[in-house]
Amino acid sequence: MSQYKIIFTGPVGAGKTTAIAALSDIAPVSTDAKATDMTRDRKEKTTVAMDYGAMRLEDGGTVHLYGTPGQERFDFMWEILTEGGIGLVLLIDNARENPFSDLRFYMEAFGKFIRSTAVVVGVSRFDLKDDPTIEAYNHRLEAMGFPNVPVFEVDARDRRDISLLVEALLSVIDPVASA
Repeated sequence: MSQYKIIFTGPVGAGKTTAIAALSDIAPVSTDAKATDMTRDRKEKTTVAMDYGAMRLEDGGTVHLYGTPGQERFDFMWEILTEGGIGLVLLIDNARENPFSDLRFYMEAFGKFIRSTAVVVGVSRFDLKDDPTIEAYNHRLEAMGFPNVPVFEVDARDRRDISLLVEALLSVIDPVASA
């Protein structure tokens, strides 16, 4: 049976915990704790170690879904969680003050991992702010040296949207197998 590991990352509030819960076929494990810093202005709880969920495949295999903490002070977990991963799902909150800054930060922070695997970008919270556009994200990624990265507007609560991100990631990793 095949076993795969996909990492979800992005800033606080982008929807990592929610996305894993929407996609997981098991009850997700979350290490949320009461937010005590500036994060509390955005939400009551925040991930401090990781989120975990699993998706069962038709062939009996499993896709393990790991979510990183969004806060930079927990970045030591990022390297631990990416070990053995096949790719990265980067969630960006479009309603944040400067989502392009977040995009740059996470693409650089996970750059080594991304360059040895693959990445897709899901942009959440378009319902709150529809600018920048998906096209603008594509242009920004290309300018950063990451051409052809799939970028999608997503609702982290919607299993279909998050499934699309995973399917796109798998098609980047192995276009023949996902055809």
